[in-house]
Order: sequence, then structure tokens, then C-alpha cells
Amino acid sequence: MTDLRVNMAGIEFDNPITTASGTFGFGREYGEYFDLDELGAISVKGLTPTAREGNKPPRIAEVPAGILNSVGLQNPGVVAFCKGELPELKKRTKAKIMANMAGNTIEEYCQMAEILSDSDVDMLEMNISCPNVKCGGVAFGTNPQTVYEITSEVKKHAKKPLIVKLSPNVSDITEIARAAESGGADALSLINTLLGMAIDIHKRRPVLHNNVGGFSGPAVKPVAVRMVWQVANTVKIPLIGMGGITSADDAIEFMLAGATMVAVGTGLFVDPKLPLKVKQGLVDYLETYNFEKATDIIGAVKAYE
Repeated sequence: MTDLRVNMAGIEFDNPITTASGTFGFGREYGEYFDLDELGAISVKGLTPTAREGNKPPRIAEVPAGILNSVGLQNPGVVAFCKGELPELKKRTKAKIMANMAGNTIEEYCQMAEILSDSDVDMLEMNISCPNVKCGGVAFGTNPQTVYEITSEVKKHAKKPLIVKLSPNVSDITEIARAAESGGADALSLINTLLGMAIDIHKRRPVLHNNVGGFSGPAVKPVAVRMVWQVANTVKIPLIGMGGITSADDAIEFMLAGATMVAVGTGLFVDPKLPLKVKQGLVDYLETYNFEKATDIIGAVKAYE
């Protein structure tokens, strides 16, 4: 029997398959397609201190080999999530729950970490691609010193393991990863979306009302795999790899590059049952190459000298 269990930051997961925040909502819709217990974990929709309606439409656009999104973190707020969505989700699955946090100030992140630490979530995932309003709106995750500061402060308020989700929109992902690790991060997830834009040539206006948005999908996978490999060779904490996974082969690439877990995101919009196919494909791969455990292939790529 192939052992798919993995351990990340002291928490054991039945398998390394999870979902990327923002693509799975709170699990209700996908629970109609498959048993959520099949997942190792669920990363829920990004949460903010108070409810948000999100950006004006159009806020999703299909582009070659992916999508652009500027949904704008539409969510009920962290307190409403803890009181309403989380209890319902816990009734439907034994998969571990990762709560994704998005804020505009360090104080907001700390506040959410405290609230979520007292809830039934298993891990906290901090999205640092958000604008730091106290520093002119520049994203927290683009400066190593800022990454260190926010991670170390939020870690003081987090009673659950803290995952820091890294932005790819930086010049050196390893510097950012080291800063998060130094700040006390228990794990890292990468990559978040790349910044992209599409223009309607007939209207001569951006396709998205927000002008630009996050680019995700198959086209970003080579960038994501490269960054996971670089970070895995830089830090000692575990990684969740994501970015363009549409098959088991894609997920296996991320694990070979050094990811302990893998997150399915945009691919869910094409095939809601994709996580099950990734999971079975992983089992098939492990059996084909005589690996007894999923952990055997983590970081097993043999890079050329």
C-alpha cells in the first residue's frame, strides 16, 4: 500500500494534495463533485478583517494558457468565516483546513492571526502579495525587510503553524524566502499569481475593470517550478508548490523540485475533479518507480552540475 502521508510543520496530512486559496471557495460547490475527505488539506478563500464585496466586474478573463483575475478578495470577513463557514466545512470533511489571511497593515494580519488561532483551522496562510497601505501601497512581499517584519510580528500572534505565501513578482525569490524563514515562518507556499494585463483591442480598454490582475494557469508552471526548486535549495522549512498544475505529472514536478505538498488552483475551473486525478496519478507514479512513500520523491530531482 503506497503511503501518501506527509508531515508539514508538525501536522500530518493524509496526502499532499491541497487547493490554492481563491479557487476553492469554502468547499461547498466542490463537495458536490467529490468527497472532500480525499484531499489532504483545503486552503480556503482569502479572508480579510471585515467583509468585502470585491472589485467591479469584469474581474475574470480567460487568456492563452491561463486566466487573469482581479476578484478583489470578496469574502464575508474573518469573524463571519469562523462562525459560519468554518463549522459547516468541518462537518463535511476531515481534511486539514488552511485559513488564508489578507490585510493592508501588519496590525490587521496580527488581529486575524489571533482570531483564527482560536478557531478550528489547522494552519494559517499569510498572503503577503497585499498592498501595505502604510508604505504607499507597495506589496508586503516584495521587500525582504518588510517580509521579515510582518512574519515576525504575525508569528507572535499565531498559535497555529504559519505559512507565508510568496509573491513571484520579485527580483530574487530566495531573498524573500530567507526573510520569511528568519521571521519565523513554519512553511512557505509559492507561487502566488504573476501580475498580468489584457487589452480589448476593439474597445481600446483593459479587459479587467481593475486594469491589471493576477495571472495563473498552465503558462506560469515553469516559473513556479523554478522558484520552488530555488527556494527548496535555500531554506529548511517545508514548501507547498503551486502554479499551473493541471495533471499529476505537473504535481510530481513540484514535489521533485522540493515541495512537500502541492496545491491545485486554476485547473479546478476546467475540471472540478482534478485533485482526485492528481492524487491517483501520484499513486501510479510511485508504484511505477517503486517508491513506497510520497515523501521519497520530495526534492529528488538530480540537477545537472
